[in-house]
Amino acid sequence: MASRVKPLQPFSDVPVRRFSRADWLLEPGLRYFAEIETEPGRILLELFPDRAPRTVNAFVFLTLHRFYDGLLWHRVVPGYVVQTGDPTGTGEGHAGFFYPLEADPAASFDDAGWAGIARRKGDFRGSSQFFLTLAPAEKLDCLYTRFGRVVEGKERLFEIAPGQRLLGLRILVEEA
Repeated sequence: MASRVKPLQPFSDVPVRRFSRADWLLEPGLRYFAEIETEPGRILLELFPDRAPRTVNAFVFLTLHRFYDGLLWHRVVPGYVVQTGDPTGTGEGHAGFFYPLEADPAASFDDAGWAGIARRKGDFRGSSQFFLTLAPAEKLDCLYTRFGRVVEGKERLFEIAPGQRLLGLRILVEEA
């Protein structure tokens, strides 16, 4: 990544895990990245605010409030996905607000390393839970919002194991 990349400062020193909505934070002319610190090591995502603006905004908002810090990877399915973002660790939790999915028919989960926003069964809204694909998962196409992709550390995805936690997440920006 270029030297023009800079981290955004968190809004809180401790995780905040309940909100009524996500304030709009995205700024035009910036590229957004998410640096995920996992027990196996660092994973870098490039985010897609042009394709999934509500999703990326909510993800950035929650990250800057340290929402994800310390959460369990509550769903680890080898050859499919790893998932986190549930403060209860059960797969049923959320951030307290929801937004419509931004599923794009042209955006396929056709490889390992895609980031998608999870949803409740039968509900076409997202909140805080997200997953990273471990293999092609086209059955998710048009049903889930694809909001980013792994650009560094893809090998670490396969080392995430049940019981591990997301150690930290921070947002980086670069002028487009």
